[in-house]
Amino acid sequence: MSAPATTPRVTFAHTLHAEWIKLRSLRSTWYTVGGLMVVGLGITALSMSSAGQEYRSATAAERADWDPTSLSLTAYLVAQLIIGVLGILVVTSEYATGLMQTSLAATPRRHRLLAAKVVVATATVMVAGQALMFAVFLLGQALLAGQDVPSARLGDPGVLSAVAGGGLYLSAIALLAVALGTIMRATAGALATLVGIVFLIPAFGGLFPSSLEGILAIWPSQGAAVVLTTVPDPQYPHPWLNLGGMCLGVAAVLAAAFVVFRRRDV
Repeated sequence: MSAPATTPRVTFAHTLHAEWIKLRSLRSTWYTVGGLMVVGLGITALSMSSAGQEYRSATAAERADWDPTSLSLTAYLVAQLIIGVLGILVVTSEYATGLMQTSLAATPRRHRLLAAKVVVATATVMVAGQALMFAVFLLGQALLAGQDVPSARLGDPGVLSAVAGGGLYLSAIALLAVALGTIMRATAGALATLVGIVFLIPAFGGLFPSSLEGILAIWPSQGAAVVLTTVPDPQYPHPWLNLGGMCLGVAAVLAAAFVVFRRRDV
């Protein structure tokens, strides 16, 4: 008499592999990553085209604060939105197609499924985002050198940490996007919320009461983004602490997403 067949136990590695297959099989993933590189490099080329004229017409004080590294990394402003779309779609695309029910049937432990999505999204963005930061830095410095204005090299003080910090910053944005997509389950709503967080709130930061100014120190596109600079900012003197504070905030939103995901029917 043959032994009864047993169902193989689904491990986290299996779930992780399945999520990676799903992510790389989506055309939107490659369109988003490709768009990230094209838009990022294009913005850098445009913004650097007039840098030489700006430097030559700058005052002595402005030249003292000249930060070629930060200038070449300004593409992060748009890159964070594109990366946010990728992070949101990791979750909301399954709700839109009804695939989420199938995923939950294959992986009943919801925290494991969401954790796999988080790992896959973070790893993808960390590679793509860091590649973008190095690419725009090298392009930007080449364009600056071609205009005979001060440029930077990766070996200069603070430069490598600024470029690497840009990749970490974008990875944190991706985690925030995954969390928002999980909580809202709709691409439009999650994207609108992300835009409000990274663009609208910093734009109106000057209207906040003084008691809330400390929040801006760890806010995306505000104090946390100072990590992409090499010239000290008196308003935000501890950029890596600011980025760490932002990551703690993202972790709190992500924890809320795990709670919501476990308690919902689907």
